[in-house]
Amino acid sequence: MVWSGSWVAERLGVELVGDGELRELLGLALRRNPKRAHLLVSNVLGKHVPQRPSVVYGAGFALGRRVGELLGEDGARNAIVLGYAETATGLGHAVADGLGSAPYLHSTRRPVEGVARAGGFEESHSHATSHLLLPEDPGLLASDGGDTGATLVLVDDEFSTGNTVLNTIRALHERYPRKRYVIVALVDMRSPDDRGRLAEFAEEIGARVDLVARNSGTVRLPEGILEKGQELVAAHEAAQRAGRPGADPQLPGDAPHTRIDLQWPAGVPDGGRHGFTPAHRALLEPALPAMADRIAAAVGEHARRVLVLGFEELMYAPLRLGAALEERVDAEVRYSTTTRSPVLAVDDPGYAIRTRLVFPAHDDPADGPGDRYAYNVAGGGFDAVVLVVDSTADTPALHGPRGLLRQLAPHAAHVLLAVVPSYVPSGATAAGTSPAYTPHRPHRQEEASMLPEPLRGPAFSSYAPDEVGWLLQDLSDTELEAPTEEREEAIQSGGAHYAESLPVEYQPSEEYQDLFKAALGLSAARIARAVGTVTETVLAERGPRPVLVSLARAGTPVGVLMRRWAQLRHGIDLPHYAVSIVRGRGIDANALRWLAAHHDPADIVFVDGWTGKGAITRELAAAIAEFEESEGNAGFDPEIAVLADPGGCVRTYGTREDFLIPSACLNSTVSGLISRTVLRSDLVGPDDFHGAKFYRELAGSDVSGHFLDTVTDRFGEVADAVDAEVKELLTADRAPTWEGWAAVERISEEHGIHDVNLVKPGVGETTRVLLRRVPWKILAKRGAGADLEHIRLLAQQRGVPVEEVDELPYTCVGLIHPKYTRGATGADGRAVDTK
Repeated sequence: MVWSGSWVAERLGVELVGDGELRELLGLALRRNPKRAHLLVSNVLGKHVPQRPSVVYGAGFALGRRVGELLGEDGARNAIVLGYAETATGLGHAVADGLGSAPYLHSTRRPVEGVARAGGFEESHSHATSHLLLPEDPGLLASDGGDTGATLVLVDDEFSTGNTVLNTIRALHERYPRKRYVIVALVDMRSPDDRGRLAEFAEEIGARVDLVARNSGTVRLPEGILEKGQELVAAHEAAQRAGRPGADPQLPGDAPHTRIDLQWPAGVPDGGRHGFTPAHRALLEPALPAMADRIAAAVGEHARRVLVLGFEELMYAPLRLGAALEERVDAEVRYSTTTRSPVLAVDDPGYAIRTRLVFPAHDDPADGPGDRYAYNVAGGGFDAVVLVVDSTADTPALHGPRGLLRQLAPHAAHVLLAVVPSYVPSGATAAGTSPAYTPHRPHRQEEASMLPEPLRGPAFSSYAPDEVGWLLQDLSDTELEAPTEEREEAIQSGGAHYAESLPVEYQPSEEYQDLFKAALGLSAARIARAVGTVTETVLAERGPRPVLVSLARAGTPVGVLMRRWAQLRHGIDLPHYAVSIVRGRGIDANALRWLAAHHDPADIVFVDGWTGKGAITRELAAAIAEFEESEGNAGFDPEIAVLADPGGCVRTYGTREDFLIPSACLNSTVSGLISRTVLRSDLVGPDDFHGAKFYRELAGSDVSGHFLDTVTDRFGEVADAVDAEVKELLTADRAPTWEGWAAVERISEEHGIHDVNLVKPGVGETTRVLLRRVPWKILAKRGAGADLEHIRLLAQQRGVPVEEVDELPYTCVGLIHPKYTRGATGADGRAVDTK
């Protein structure tokens, strides 16, 4: 027998090391992914590789039995099982069956109108990351269950780094604390470095965390595998495109198939999306034989090889139907399911994914239409394929010219369709997505799906992983810093753009740090009120569940605070991402593509810290217009929500006062230890996110969490004031006045600068001038008090005069020195010489 990982192993030098059964359990494939070139392909999961359904179900059921032995009779009786969409929905359900009396819930990427969300999380390595928890019973995840509490059993197909599962436990533990968790996986593939994290994590949250896996091992990767893998994938994809010069033929009419009336038992859910209880199990079990008989009669007695094909998250129902069919017919029965995940197919016995069918999504997905895949079906020698979908997915797209039924027809003599009724929880208005949502198919959908997943803490930034996902690439190991004066010369001479290098990180003196803490203490309630006001305005006008996208990095602490306000006041977990926008270069188009592929663009709300003269406001509007002209009308709204809008540049704000926001006082040490963003052609390619650095070495000076917690602690005391303020704002005229821009133009001429880019108005922008640029002078509004203490201290340290002036619409304005020296880093990575 040829191992189905040998093709990848021979070409890339990958080693699969573990117990004796590991190679029988896992094969290898390749995918276009900037983080990990290889893909572990399970032979017993029933996702990519057709397998006997009894083997697939038996693997999960046996793991459930082992969990029961670990917990004991009482512990098993009180356990709750949670499976991960999409690959582990069937596995998790089988584990719950093995436990005997445990209720089951799986995460889902299909929102359902009218069903309250009990939680959600992101999966860092998945093709599609946003998970929802939508139990019909709001108390399903509650931790009560006797003296020890209900144990939560989390099931995934593999346990590799452990990030996904541990992040899930951390998020759920905050909401539903309990004393014990059990992690279940077919394979434990953690590296030696990752194995010690489990005990540390358990100690961190104060709970017991056990691991049960069928097999264990690890993957050894040689140096340079990522680049070699990407080259290999690119070469094979190019060869495959060259072999298919024309478009696939689209035959008119409906795809030939036979519809089977399953007579699914009333009241039994199609799976665990909204919970599956022991009572549901008791109704399903006796109905399975009769449904299998109906399938067998439709297949006929002459079929020798039959595939039962499930659909994405719908894994359990077709798995149980397939296992029951296997017991009733002489034919060889196999089971697999379709998937969202794009994987390279290579027709070689030493490669795990030999063939691939591509077809459009057919369940009106909430993140927009896109391609879906069925692997190892073509060429499988099946006489009949029984496709099992839920009623939400039985749409014209399923039956259309490029639909799955049409794609299956050339590969089986007989195609059959069995439809399981989509379970509609009480109070829900539809079994699928919200009827108010209009799906959008972004341009270059497949390319967008290949973009890397957001970076998250603690691997990137000191923020908690659920606080923000960074749509950036990590440039932490790249030397980008240049002396301030050298950068200034390069920027002003045109030798380099400001985003091509980084300033040396400002290390605050003890006096300045004390000033920051004092300023935070004085302004925390003021900031909390502005956070509440802008968040409530966004929820009222862009709700009910907007997606926050902060402009890195000044907007990111504000986005985190807005997310916290929505959580604490309304119980809403808002997704939050950080993206790069660069003056003169626009917003990161690949970040927009990723957002459009994972969320409805109409739900995106851009967030920044404050406005100065409005340059970024204008930059964003122009960039969105350019993006939609080139990519098609995605529906992004370029309006920015900010904490403070002293320049009168936006209509969604917390306040229009120009006051000290302490997060402006510092750089990375108040922004999750992340640098400002970088855009340089030798580092950022056409298919890359913009970059940034994570300054891990500054952890000892990090006050990011202190800033957030100090402001969050004041939310309760400002709630009434926020409610009153928002009530007035929603009916007020909030149209931008742009008075700040006019003031900047006047100041530029009065002081002989003649360049508005060298005039930085407002407390936040003036602080940046003193920290990052070569300041010339500071204009301070006469009589300004505590809001300018840190400005005066920084100006004193840098020898910059502060002039008090009248009739200034801002508290202060920073003027950048129009003279500069030479030597900053340019686009080619070398020093820039003045010409």
